[in-house]
Amino acid sequence: DGRLTFFPGNQTVDLPSINFMKRHGTVFLNAYTNSPICCPSRAAMWSGLFTHLTESWNNFKGLDPDYVTWMDLMEKHGYRAQKFGKLDFTSGHHSVSNRVEAWTRDVDFLLRQEGRPMVKLTGHRKHVRVMEADWQNTDKAVSWIKEEAVNLTQPFILYLGLNLPHPYPSPYAGENFGSSTFLTSPYWLEKVNYEAIKIPKWSSLSEMHPVDYYSSYTKNCTGDFTKEEVRNIRAFYYAMCAETDAMLGEIISALQDTGLLGKTIIIFTADHGELAMEHRQFYKMSMYEGSSHVPLLVMGPGVREQQQIPNVVSLVDIYPTMLDIARIAVPQNLSGYSLIPLLHEKAESQSSPRGPRPRPSWVLSEFHGCNVNSSVYMLRAGKWKYITYADGSSVPPQLFDLTADPDELTNVAIKVPVIVHSLDKILRSVINYPEVSSSVQKYNKQQFISWKQSLGHNYSSVIANLRWHQDWLKDQKKYEKAIDKWL
Repeated sequence: DGRLTFFPGNQTVDLPSINFMKRHGTVFLNAYTNSPICCPSRAAMWSGLFTHLTESWNNFKGLDPDYVTWMDLMEKHGYRAQKFGKLDFTSGHHSVSNRVEAWTRDVDFLLRQEGRPMVKLTGHRKHVRVMEADWQNTDKAVSWIKEEAVNLTQPFILYLGLNLPHPYPSPYAGENFGSSTFLTSPYWLEKVNYEAIKIPKWSSLSEMHPVDYYSSYTKNCTGDFTKEEVRNIRAFYYAMCAETDAMLGEIISALQDTGLLGKTIIIFTADHGELAMEHRQFYKMSMYEGSSHVPLLVMGPGVREQQQIPNVVSLVDIYPTMLDIARIAVPQNLSGYSLIPLLHEKAESQSSPRGPRPRPSWVLSEFHGCNVNSSVYMLRAGKWKYITYADGSSVPPQLFDLTADPDELTNVAIKVPVIVHSLDKILRSVINYPEVSSSVQKYNKQQFISWKQSLGHNYSSVIANLRWHQDWLKDQKKYEKAIDKWL
């Protein structure tokens, strides 16, 4: 959650490496994902293109494996490139359940698709390496810096992708259920200030926006939660962020030990955030701040120190920024804009406008995957966040004034129609969103039909035993009928 990287969110947990980057570099106060779920978000970051252009509609559909990313271009221009850890931007990954849930989100039924969020404490007070796979990838990156990077005559680009602070799989809910366990050790939990944890306000289930209600239900969050449960989920999530921060610290230390720190640009960001029980939800897949607002910190030569940038930016800006750093010509067709003018010593007002493309005053995020029963589009501009759905008329839009209402509890769309109209006009100039929604619906149906046909006689038993099996098996015929009606 990007809000943890600046005041006041950072009072809840000790993040020394993030704080080091803030002291010696720049933090973006309003950085957003272009799609709040792993694969589509990463597809946007690696391509520099909005989600409706990559057509990365869900966690199964990303970029083609041979897509030319900014890293490929940097390698072609003489950079030594190295990747470790989670990439997750090409098509074909994630479970069958994930895919089917995304394809059937237009079906008229409500089924829980996730395990109920819960916490689990593991290990002891000296147990540091909870997410072992991430630590192993961090070790590999550290070794690579100390053994390879330090001896290179050419410039290098190193990418380290971490899984944390992602919730862990929940075996208690059956093997097909999602990741709903917030797992940490006492070592990391001690880094969290329980007193500073805010318990989010929830509206009653009957007052929820219809799409929020669907999300909350499919994420298994509509039941009763005690304040202590909610506080614990949030605390364990912050502890997982502290463990992630420590991995960033290992990279910074390795660069320091090898004398490379002063001449290396470091960028820290995330594919999306985590709601951690805000708006009666956990996980991502939402345009609320906890899910869509990402961290973005940059430090290194030429980057202003202790700078906080309020401009809205998003992950598609990474592509042109990388090319700008490497002095490679930036293609004109990108959705993103280089961050270099914002980062450099000269304040932007003094620097000459770079190139013919002035940075827009808005960012776009969109979502077309599971746990949300409609395509969602979000435009953030100034203090406003405008969220619209599907064709723009069948589902009511939301508008939040983030200055007056940072917790996004009051939808003011009906009160200020003029703002809604002007933001919708900007959005439609960027994307014909009713058309995109309808092509996603067509895609979902086609994918589902070919999957169903591929299963033949096994269809009924396979679909019944996906992640929603606990609900599905109570009335199998009813749910199959709902699908038939949709088809």
